[in-house]
Amino acid sequence: MQNQREALLEDSRIKLGSCVSDLLGLSSRRMLKALAGGERDAAKLAGMAEPELRASQEQLQDALRAAGTLNDLHRQILRLFLERLELIEQQMAQLDQSIGAALHTHQSAVQRLAAVPGYGVDSAQQVIAEIGPQAATFPSPAQLASWVGVCPGREESAEVSKSNRCPKGNRQMRRILAQVAQAAARTKGSIFQGLYRRLLPRLGHGKAIWALAHRLCRLTWKILHQGVEYKELGQQMNPKLVRQRTNKLTRQLRALGYYVQLTALSPNAQA
Repeated sequence: MQNQREALLEDSRIKLGSCVSDLLGLSSRRMLKALAGGERDAAKLAGMAEPELRASQEQLQDALRAAGTLNDLHRQILRLFLERLELIEQQMAQLDQSIGAALHTHQSAVQRLAAVPGYGVDSAQQVIAEIGPQAATFPSPAQLASWVGVCPGREESAEVSKSNRCPKGNRQMRRILAQVAQAAARTKGSIFQGLYRRLLPRLGHGKAIWALAHRLCRLTWKILHQGVEYKELGQQMNPKLVRQRTNKLTRQLRALGYYVQLTALSPNAQA
């Protein structure tokens, strides 16, 4: 429907899409409603934009200059588009309320899952609707990842790897986890943002996001199946990994003949 609305505006020589990033945003919707209602003054239409909009008033007026010549048929079609959009949004809100009521007995699971970076109440409810509040069907996180289709695949012939593409899985879960991974990679200070930045140079954006989706899938199983709470450690290094790396480096130095004595730095010591 958005493509149809953009085509209608382009056909009417209204270039609003070149000035705003979202034609369904608050400013765009206000201007489109006034346009459908019969407003012809480009300056008045541009004045309805929010002050935070990046486009200047001159740019908006230039994009809306054809409003004065917009015929009644185009205005009627635009009004029908907007009415249909409002109806869909109302129906979606009703469905969200119904889903919330149906999952009321599993409110604790929804809250625990929604606390994970990238997740929200809506995505947590969708995941629980797909795999259950305890993910009881899946005995292990690996089995859940395989069912979803976010685990690495391996296609071999004569001991030669032909493809490492992920296997096909549950389309709905793959879509949700991909969106959650995108949001988690943008969550400032989260451990997932740090992981994404480490993987990006080596794997590229697409594979790095898919690696995050795999981690999130396994974490989802742990939260639901074992009933644990999520605790954000940020981008701090895992103490266990730090200790393992320290021991490894110490052994390597001693093997080279160095005498190593570890001394803890005071909190005020500078690196």
